[in-house]
Amino acid sequence: MTESQFLADRFEENRDHLRAVAYRMLGSLPEADDAVQEAWLRLSRTGAGNIENLGGWLTTVVARVCLDMLRARTARREDDLPNALSDQLPAQPARRRAAPNPEQEVLLADSVGLALMVVLDRLAPAERLAFVLHDMFDLSFDEIASIIGRSPAATRQLASRARRRVRGGPTPRSAISEQRRVVDKFLAALRAGDFQALISVLDPDVVVQADATAATPGLPGEVRGGEAWARRAITAAQGAKAASIALINGEVGIIVAPRGRLFRALRFTFANGRITGIKVVGDQAALATLDLSLLND
Repeated sequence: MTESQFLADRFEENRDHLRAVAYRMLGSLPEADDAVQEAWLRLSRTGAGNIENLGGWLTTVVARVCLDMLRARTARREDDLPNALSDQLPAQPARRRAAPNPEQEVLLADSVGLALMVVLDRLAPAERLAFVLHDMFDLSFDEIASIIGRSPAATRQLASRARRRVRGGPTPRSAISEQRRVVDKFLAALRAGDFQALISVLDPDVVVQADATAATPGLPGEVRGGEAWARRAITAAQGAKAASIALINGEVGIIVAPRGRLFRALRFTFANGRITGIKVVGDQAALATLDLSLLND
């Protein structure tokens, strides 16, 4: 077996793990594949002769590449990051990036959790790396510190701060638990297309407001009355498949995040065990100001 083939085989043994790390770091399948390809390029230049733990070495390389990509990322992520590596890559085993596969990315985002992907996207690059590598992949703080250029103590603090943002506050209070019960029923009714179940959690005089981005063209941005809004919502509930329950500014709400990208947020007001108001936020600037965290089970 040639050295090139040996390297290719060893790399393939680690590819799935590297892709999982990169996807959780970047939240984009094309960008994750770019990071993995860059790791192969660096390995092919270095060789495995002086690498004692190839899996650990590759994980470190991918993490550093992802950190650089996160730091260089503009405010609005492009789905297809320009890839200057394609013509440089060795023929084996690194494949040229295939056309983006939305279905595959949906499955990958679902496996991680749409709400988690959205919340991770709110973290600073070093926070995200520290949380992902420690809490999801069990790397030590000493290992992570060498990647981000911080002390182990500072790295531990980064992960702790990220963990608080991801997980939100302590066990939900009774009011939060009641809100979740109502919103669980609301989302289940939307997904099932169950009109009666939906209006059962809506106050008869509920007011639903959508901003200019979220409003349906040609229809009013404000609807009053549970039955009137429920009929419209049932016929246009495709987005419920990409919806997750999360804390929005400390209250139970819903985020809609196809492929893990925040697209809409629904904020609720409650009274007497029902929803009395819904605000649908679609404006990207407004979405960026929302404080999002996962809802404790």
